Amino acid sequence: MTEPAPTADLVVVANRLPVDRVVGDDGEPGWRRSPGGLVTALEPVMRRADGAWVGWPGQPDIEVEPFEFEGTHLVPVTLSADDVEKYYEGMSNDTFWPLYHDVIAEPRYRRVWWDAYVRVNRRFAEAAAAVAAQGGTVWVQDYQLQLVPQMIREARPDLTIGYFHHIPFPAYGLYSQLPWRRQVLEGLLGADVIGFQRVADAGNFARAVRRQFRYQTKATGITVPNPDGSTRRALAKAFPISIDARSYIELARREDVRARATEIRESLGNPKKILLGVDRLDYTKGIRHRMKAFGELLEDGRVSVEDVTLVQVASPSRERVEAYMQLRDEIELTVGRINGDFDTMDHTAIRYLHQAYPREEMVALFLAADVMLVTALRDGMNLVAKEYVASRIDNKGVLVLSEFAGAADELPSAVRINPHDIDGMKDAIMRAIEMPPAEQGRRMRALRKKVIESDVARWSRSFLDALEEARVGRLRDQEAGE
Repeated sequence: MTEPAPTADLVVVANRLPVDRVVGDDGEPGWRRSPGGLVTALEPVMRRADGAWVGWPGQPDIEVEPFEFEGTHLVPVTLSADDVEKYYEGMSNDTFWPLYHDVIAEPRYRRVWWDAYVRVNRRFAEAAAAVAAQGGTVWVQDYQLQLVPQMIREARPDLTIGYFHHIPFPAYGLYSQLPWRRQVLEGLLGADVIGFQRVADAGNFARAVRRQFRYQTKATGITVPNPDGSTRRALAKAFPISIDARSYIELARREDVRARATEIRESLGNPKKILLGVDRLDYTKGIRHRMKAFGELLEDGRVSVEDVTLVQVASPSRERVEAYMQLRDEIELTVGRINGDFDTMDHTAIRYLHQAYPREEMVALFLAADVMLVTALRDGMNLVAKEYVASRIDNKGVLVLSEFAGAADELPSAVRINPHDIDGMKDAIMRAIEMPPAEQGRRMRALRKKVIESDVARWSRSFLDALEEARVGRLRDQEAGE
């Protein structure tokens, strides 16, 4: 019996499927939609385009047949426990992640991890090539799958291929450390459109291509040679990702969410000001720097524990990776020391929460917080900054934002900081605490205008428009060459 012809006009390839595997009350396994901006952004597009999503189901060693979920065809890619250890925890998160985040932690280069990375990328590429319709579009997501674009191009030259890099792309002096630097660049150059969070990231990529291959790079794209001696154009450009702003606005208007925000303030002893940090527990987020600055403000007597509380939500992340286990120990030690020095019977200096919360609770926290601290040492975008802004329908609150987060390019009305400058961060926190309501309103209105206008739907639309232009351009070039 012959296999049915591939039918998906748009195929998204991501490390994870847009669903989580759950066990129902009856003990039977099922699926629920994953939270997250990418899933929200692409869901309507996938439905319209007869789309398919290729990804890992999230658990090792489970074999799942392709299935339909809420109008999208899902194509699971099986990963063994060994794959997860070497491709995901190893190469993706112990090599690429620290290297691409300016070597805040030292990357490890292990050939056995690279071999697994190549093998797993091949598996994703084959699954995508098998399900894409003739002349269709494939959109690959993020650093776990950097070899996939070229692998798909080799198998299916009829396809239009996009790739979006959600994390930073490092300067060449750092990138050049990577033993497999040429292979990764070749993998990415398989795409017709290569998207980055910041203009600087796209520039870093183009410089790496020039240094390694001497290809011509211009604003209009990179000239890439084809195997037959002809050339094609690959566009490397910034497409800053965003959030579903409307969903945060709707939650912020709900009476139960607003009541919960009041409850949170009361549970903290109704301090004059609440500072908030919301991060994955990751060494790139600058949580230690933030706590050091706050601890010193308490030591200096510039703030008191009765008046100001820091709430730090640090959701669990990569708990089997050594650097993350060490980071958790350091942060919890710091919290214990600061609280031990400054807590009273009625007030806590730092309320530390090492857990994840549903979106309703997060919006309540955003409404309760007077100052949002985003102190990333390096971040592709940092959507928390945009979530806070979208939630502040009262036009109050202050966003303190690291210049090393991609969001800083789009949100100039935030109070900008260099998180490595502890004294500067302390001054910025004090400025935020003492900011008059009129200035808060002026800044927040400007921030909200930007976040609402440039939402995640606009992001996906702009990228897919660029892919369509690339498809039309390629067909035009083919016709001219015939």
